[in-house]
Amino acid sequence: MASFSLGEHAHVDLCDLLKLEGWVESGAQAKAVIAEGEVRVDGAVETRKRCKIVAGQKVEFAGYKITVVA
Repeated sequence: MASFSLGEHAHVDLCDLLKLEGWVESGAQAKAVIAEGEVRVDGAVETRKRCKIVAGQKVEFAGYKITVVA
């Protein structure tokens, strides 16, 4: 499973994470797939576009899986 480093930040918004990882082409597309229930955080469907993702959480979308690290 791949990992995403928060660097010096405390969190990353879910829609931004999808864009940064290249899983979607735009913020609008990220918000749409999240609203449609296609994204899982720690195994549960997440529909909040600006959900704060912190170190230790796992995000899944369209066959991609990533663990967020500090």
